[in-house]
Amino acid sequence: MASTGTTRRGRLRIYLGAAPGVGKTYAMLSEAHRRLERGTDVVVGFVEHHDRPRTEVLLHGLEAVPRRELTHRGGTFTEMDTAAVVERAPAVAVVDEMAHTNVPGAGHEKRWQDIEELLAAGIDVLSTVNIQHLESLGDVVESITGVRQRETVPDEVVRRADQIELVDMDPQALRRRMAHGNVYAPDKVDAALSNYFRPGNLSALRELALLWTADRVDEYLQRYRSEHRIRSTWQARERIVVGLTGGPEGRTLIRRASRMAAKGSGSEILAVHIVGADGLTPASPDSPKELAVQRALVEDLGGTYHHVVGEDAAEGLLDFARGVNATQIVLGSSRRKAWQYLFGPGTGASVARDSGPDLDVHIVTHDQVGRGRGLPGAHVSPVGRSRQVAGWLTALAGPCLLTMGLRVIDPHIGFANDVLLFLVVTVAAGLIGGLLPALGAAAVGSALLNYFFTAPPHTWTISNARNILSLVVFFGVAVAVASVVDLAARRTHQAARLRAESEILSTLAGSVLRGEDSLDELLERVRETFGMESAELMEREDERGSWTCAAGVGQHSGGPLTRPEDGDVDVPVGDHMMLVLRGRVLPAEDRRVLAAFAAQAAGVLDRQRLLGEAESARELAEGNRIRTALLAAVSHDLRTPLAAIKASVTSLRSDDVAWSEDDEADLLEAIEEGADRLEHLVGNLLDMSRLQTGTLAPLIRGTSLEEVVPKALRGVPDGSVRLALAEALPLVAVDPGLLERTVANVVENAVKYSPADRKVLVRASALGDRVELRVTDRGPGVPDTAKERIFEPFQRQGDAPGASGVGLGLAVARGFAEAMDGALEAEDTPGGGMTMVLTLRAAHGRGRPAKSARAATAGALPRVT
Repeated sequence: MASTGTTRRGRLRIYLGAAPGVGKTYAMLSEAHRRLERGTDVVVGFVEHHDRPRTEVLLHGLEAVPRRELTHRGGTFTEMDTAAVVERAPAVAVVDEMAHTNVPGAGHEKRWQDIEELLAAGIDVLSTVNIQHLESLGDVVESITGVRQRETVPDEVVRRADQIELVDMDPQALRRRMAHGNVYAPDKVDAALSNYFRPGNLSALRELALLWTADRVDEYLQRYRSEHRIRSTWQARERIVVGLTGGPEGRTLIRRASRMAAKGSGSEILAVHIVGADGLTPASPDSPKELAVQRALVEDLGGTYHHVVGEDAAEGLLDFARGVNATQIVLGSSRRKAWQYLFGPGTGASVARDSGPDLDVHIVTHDQVGRGRGLPGAHVSPVGRSRQVAGWLTALAGPCLLTMGLRVIDPHIGFANDVLLFLVVTVAAGLIGGLLPALGAAAVGSALLNYFFTAPPHTWTISNARNILSLVVFFGVAVAVASVVDLAARRTHQAARLRAESEILSTLAGSVLRGEDSLDELLERVRETFGMESAELMEREDERGSWTCAAGVGQHSGGPLTRPEDGDVDVPVGDHMMLVLRGRVLPAEDRRVLAAFAAQAAGVLDRQRLLGEAESARELAEGNRIRTALLAAVSHDLRTPLAAIKASVTSLRSDDVAWSEDDEADLLEAIEEGADRLEHLVGNLLDMSRLQTGTLAPLIRGTSLEEVVPKALRGVPDGSVRLALAEALPLVAVDPGLLERTVANVVENAVKYSPADRKVLVRASALGDRVELRVTDRGPGVPDTAKERIFEPFQRQGDAPGASGVGLGLAVARGFAEAMDGALEAEDTPGGGMTMVLTLRAAHGRGRPAKSARAATAGALPRVT
């Protein structure tokens, strides 16, 4: 491909997958063969088949550009020869593993940079990438899998792709492919399935891939609609817009929209509040608090909240709905009274009229219909009292002084000039004192102009009709100018106030985002913000109950409050709570911000109480778990040794049989073994009893699994267990005695059900801040419906062999694990059987080097790419 003039940029097609093995490379090579059959010049820049036969077969028939060999730290590696591919100049280049990090000396650090070079040379590229390699999802993937991905691709590089094709596979199907050896070598399958490729991990990664792809499709759809100026709604996904006014009916609308969204899969709820275009439109006194409650409700129901500025509420709501490609709008029936419809049809009627055929508008009734929205409060003058006095003096004295001056200096300058001079006085009065002084100046000026400067003078009669028009115009202009001046002053005053309110609310929102939950600090901020002497949060159980102080700061000479009415300011929070301030009476506009503080204070108090209740519930649940474990141990573990001792003693005391010395020795040995076992069990049970009563806590300390696990295996038959612990495991935060009993019980259970010719595998590995001990057997397994039931006391899967012994029971093992802040779960073993997964917290520090007792087959986990 010769480069002449400006070379067009190549097109990039990416095959995106949730995990290795889903078939990305296979799909990419299949597309390469399809293009080759159509006569397209296709070469392979770099594809690694990882010894997968089906992938290797697809490489046959495709021209491959020789790789570049590089030496690094004594080893020889191969990388794509980007320069050779560019020189070959094919129409399409196949480049696998977009997130791969090149060997130093290869040119670019990352393979996606090699791909960018090919695209710049006009070569189309087919490539692959897994969802976990996207840079923005690194933390999310690490929290899911416990593995930090070091090979990443910037999201923007993937977004710029001309085509993104999702290669999807069910997690169970992928695990079956793994178990059949279609992805990794057989010696790495078990480790991969028990770590990175667990069903939960794969399901979460699959969801990430699906959601990321869906978002990209939505972005493309929005861009296409914008480029083609499509304003009509395309109902690709149900999006329900809820119009909120800040009134109490908003919660009803949100819940109604949530029920509508629940009827369709993938529906979205978008709540929107429209304010005036200047951002200064005042709301009702309850609006800030009510909007905060409604916003929390929307977010709890999985929706989003939006604050939109618009000249007209109906027009702004429709513009927002069309902009987000909404399909439905939910509005409340108007709260207007009948006479208020004289001023217009209302927002709901306007939206329904102008929505068009693509938007469905739902008008929902509620208990506030027809009750009225209230009238706005009286305007507070934006100027001080001294300026108002100066303005009235200017309005009354200014026209009089101007009249005297004109009569003395030049009474014949012309009526038009007289009008202009009086207009100047009127504007000055408006600038100084506001609207009312300006109106007074206009009235006084009109009277003086009529009496002194219109013919005939010194009478209230006007002979010239044009002078009448001049006076009318003068008065109209004076009123208009005064109104504009007053409006500007009010807007300046409102802007300054709202700026201060915004700063206060921003500080409050920041405390919420930072998770600050100190109620005293919040009340102190309220007291300082509003300059009050004290701030208290009072509550009562019901309407007839007495008020009590839940929290308070500051001091007041009046002593403690007994009821909210004794304070200077009280703001209700719900039905049985009140924020009460003492010090001075606040103006109505301050109550808007105070309502937000009150709602936050109530939320903090509720959160503190919920945390306390959760802690109490946790302690109670832990006590119940230990009590259950104790009962299970007593009934399940003591029965067998007691029965053995009783049988041996009964035999020795029997006169019907003459026992030989060897028989007597065997019976005495059985009695001794049973007594030793009872002593061990009773000692542990006494410790657990003290633990349950709170007199003994688990001795949690950093412990090496290499010390505890071999001890736990002493009670199982020789040769029945294969131990494989990973290299340099971290210490685990456990009670060594409880851990030993837990592992022993789980292993005994696995040996009991595993075939005699199949060893139970015990292995451990580190995953982030956790350590997993996995006990794998090849027995009959357990159905998914019974996996939780086997952890209940006295539950068995089938008939246990009679000679296998009795352990503590899986219920006791799980109780001990949870007492150490761990977990015990059951999973299916690929190929048949069951795997018990004991998850423990890692302690600080690393374990000791591996001992020779570790199985030689225990290798490192497979590298995940």
